[in-house]
Amino acid sequence: MAFLLEKCIFSPLNDSIIEFCTPFDCDHKDLNDFFLNDSRNYSKELLGKSYCFYLEDNPKIIVAAFTISNDSIKANFLPNGRKKRVTKRIPFVKQFRTYPAVLIGRLGVNVDYKSNGIGRELLDFIKAWFVDKSNKTGCRFIVVDSYNDKKPMDFYLKNSFEYLFTTEEQEKKYAGLQNNDKLETRLMFFDLINLVSIN
Repeated sequence: MAFLLEKCIFSPLNDSIIEFCTPFDCDHKDLNDFFLNDSRNYSKELLGKSYCFYLEDNPKIIVAAFTISNDSIKANFLPNGRKKRVTKRIPFVKQFRTYPAVLIGRLGVNVDYKSNGIGRELLDFIKAWFVDKSNKTGCRFIVVDSYNDKKPMDFYLKNSFEYLFTTEEQEKKYAGLQNNDKLETRLMFFDLINLVSIN
């Protein structure tokens, strides 16, 4: 059952929603703070747009929220093995240095609705949004900067995302970090052409 599409209303996460609804709690302090306080500024500064699904029969409850913005995969910065993995199905690969992507900057599911497949539904919704014929821009990939913790990374892996860099050491080098620095997040990607080929 598609809970988000059948039981919820999709909306931009704007001032009126934030002020009307019960504070969104996805059991992650940084995400909660972003959706409550920072998402509006991101939108006003054109840095990212936040959206939510709230319950149709109880509009004060936000079930899930996410923020997206434009991004790209810069293939020239990838190690050869990963570059080939990213570009293997792209025609005219030598003509491109970067590939259009959308970044999921933040994504959260209400703590009361976790472990019900809502996160998977939310990712499926975002994926479908960017292969829909009414989408007004080219977008080959979805990119996410996942927290470098087992649970969120496993979630994205289960939803067909892959690591952009094979190892943390490669990613640290790309990010300009030293080997002993902690890598807070891991870049992951999903190739939207997989959905276009299916349809």
